[in-house]
Amino acid sequence: MNRRTDLPLIYSCSGCSNVAQLANNAAVAMDRRGLAEMSCISGVGGGVKPLVKVACSGRPIVAVDGCLLGCVKQCLNNLNVTPKVYVRLDEQGYRKRYGEDCPEGDLETVVEQIQTAMAQAGLDSQ
Repeated sequence: MNRRTDLPLIYSCSGCSNVAQLANNAAVAMDRRGLAEMSCISGVGGGVKPLVKVACSGRPIVAVDGCLLGCVKQCLNNLNVTPKVYVRLDEQGYRKRYGEDCPEGDLETVVEQIQTAMAQAGLDSQ
């Protein structure tokens, strides 16, 4: 894979809780490392045409939600788009809290968890 459009898309929660920000930070890290191309889930949820077009393009999608609300998954469901990989951080043992961040070491753990899920789904993250 040498072009960004060859990469899977990654969408993340970016709400106000610690797990939401951890999901967002992991997606940003994967984008910056060339493991996935991050796109904007709020634009998808808001019906912004160019962003909806990307989400509906048929590229494999990795969706990362922080908690059981599943906002990323629901935004995609509204377009009848199903992510190839879905990771919910509260199912990985993270507890949703407001007004605090997750420990720094959690970022690498989450990136590894997402990469493992991608590999299991047959998505090459390199």
